[in-house]
Amino acid sequence: MKNSLKLITFFIFTIASTNAFAYGSSSSKTACKKPKLSQFTPEHLAVVKPQSEFSFVASATTEPNSIVVNIKKQNIELNIEDTGHGYTVTGQLPAIATDYARINITSKGLNRCPAKEGWLLKIAE
Repeated sequence: MKNSLKLITFFIFTIASTNAFAYGSSSSKTACKKPKLSQFTPEHLAVVKPQSEFSFVASATTEPNSIVVNIKKQNIELNIEDTGHGYTVTGQLPAIATDYARINITSKGLNRCPAKEGWLLKIAE
């Protein structure tokens, strides 16, 4: 009788603790779906002239109004075109002295998940 009472108590605690761990599992949460950025033009480490045009593609999961590009701490004016399966984003490099410049991109997905991306270009005359 004593052993069966211990066994029943053990099973009750096992079931209760399993339910407690299942309550906060990540399977019940919505996953963060970051936007994907690709097709960077000109390519990484390309040599370009000041005020050259650049472009990239943002996935359809990107909130287009959230796309921000800065180069050497200067916000860049963008043209964002909806292609039906994503967005083509174009802009122009600022008139900066010959140097390396990183194109920094920040954006958010439709579920507000943030993304950061970018690439490096060499600016030369």
